[in-house]
Amino acid sequence: MIDFDNRTPHNFDLTMVESIAKSLTDKEIELVLTNNEEIHAINKEFRGIDSPTDVLSFPYDDMPFSPLGSIVISYDYVEKASLKFNHTVNEEFTLLFIHGLLHILGFDHEVDNGEMRQKESEIIKAYNLPDSLIVRTEG
Repeated sequence: MIDFDNRTPHNFDLTMVESIAKSLTDKEIELVLTNNEEIHAINKEFRGIDSPTDVLSFPYDDMPFSPLGSIVISYDYVEKASLKFNHTVNEEFTLLFIHGLLHILGFDHEVDNGEMRQKESEIIKAYNLPDSLIVRTEG
C-alpha cells in the first residue's frame, strides 16, 4: 500500500503509517523521505517557494488503479522537530505523514472550517501521538 522511497540512511518502522493509511484509503501512496536540500528544490520547482519545508503532498488524478498521490518528508525537519517537541523521530515522521495524507485526500486547513484539524485530532488520539502539525503551528 505504501511505496516507500527512503533516500536517507535512517530506518523507519512503517507499521503505524501503514495502519493509518489503510484506515483512510485503499489506494497506494508514494512516500519519499529525503533531506532539506532535495525538498527545497522540490518546493521551489512545484510551489515557487525558495526554502525547505517539512512535508509536501501531491495528489494524483483519480483514475482506476492510480496511486492516491505522493508525500515527501524532510528527515532534517523530522529530526529537528522531534528534539524541539520532545518526542520520537518516528512520532514526528508519523505526524507529518498524517498531515500529508490528509492533504492528498482533499483536506486543506488553509481554507476549510477546521475539518482537517478535527480529522488530524481524531487520528492522533486513536494512535496516541503527540500534538498535530496544525495545533503546533497555531500555538
